[in-house]
Amino acid sequence: MISATSSERSRRKKCWVRRSSADRSQLLRRAMQGLFLALNVWIGFQFYFFVRYYESGGEGWKVPRPPGVEGWLPIASLMNLKAFLVTGRVPAVHPAGMFLLMAFLGVSILFRKAFCSWLCPVGTVSEYFGKLGRSIFRRSFTPPFWADIPLRGVKYALMGLFVYVTLTMSVSNIRAFLEGPYGLIADVKMLNFFRFLSPTAAVVLGALAVASLLVPNVWCRYFCPYGAWLGLGALFSPARIRREPEACIDCGKCAKACPSRIPVDRLIAVRSAECTGCLECVAICPAERALFMSLPGKRRLPPWAMAAGIALVILGVVGFARYTGNWHTELPERVYQELIPRAQEFSHP
Repeated sequence: MISATSSERSRRKKCWVRRSSADRSQLLRRAMQGLFLALNVWIGFQFYFFVRYYESGGEGWKVPRPPGVEGWLPIASLMNLKAFLVTGRVPAVHPAGMFLLMAFLGVSILFRKAFCSWLCPVGTVSEYFGKLGRSIFRRSFTPPFWADIPLRGVKYALMGLFVYVTLTMSVSNIRAFLEGPYGLIADVKMLNFFRFLSPTAAVVLGALAVASLLVPNVWCRYFCPYGAWLGLGALFSPARIRREPEACIDCGKCAKACPSRIPVDRLIAVRSAECTGCLECVAICPAERALFMSLPGKRRLPPWAMAAGIALVILGVVGFARYTGNWHTELPERVYQELIPRAQEFSHP
């Protein structure tokens, strides 16, 4: 007769209680992902028509420039954040990007790296590419441990490079760059990167798309410097996944469900910078009160409260920026008329 495994013996010893109600955290998370993705698609279309109006010499549909597009300018936002911290003055160019960076960092400090799993449109697309890959190949592929750790370090190396460049730039140099022709239309340059993909960029993006089908969240896990920055902020978060050993039945489902491959089943509290607060481990746990997102003092943080908190941080920061008149980049129309049609002429100084 085959002997029982240690996990089976552990389950027999414990008088555990099966979860009495269905977990709806993933429905809530997907709803927020969908809303934020739709918002970004709307911003993208609005910004495209804004650019086309000036490219066509004033023909077509004239729409206002959406400040939210600056959320796609993380390096400019980081530069502006340094200038703001040094001078105490809100920058005139791309201020919305700086406030969005502060909001996303605030979300990470309060609710772990939740921006990545609850809001980020790139993270959302990457996640669903992974789900598509599992439906096609009937499984996911993950690099072995000896390769996974060095690969994870790539995003921190990229983050370190961007932080180093920003820290070594003086405020005057930051302003000269952002208020020069390239900096003023950095958002247009970003749009044109995707509109007019070079063969090299197309190959890289195609490779990332294929890799995302095979390895879940490959971009977020290994290459995203923005996520690395937010992960460092999450180290200070009071919120963390907590496991109650007395209620846990050691089934290991939480560790298998974790997209960041954190050994949740062997930890009491998850403090890793890789934790995105997605709550997938909590959703799959079959034991009542065995796994939950907690605050100091083992107070439980319900998924609805986490979602509400994330929304309040984002809306609060954006509302403050709008109320104080620091949300829009105010440039004369002639600047756009002159620079946007010539955007391809400007290169990084």
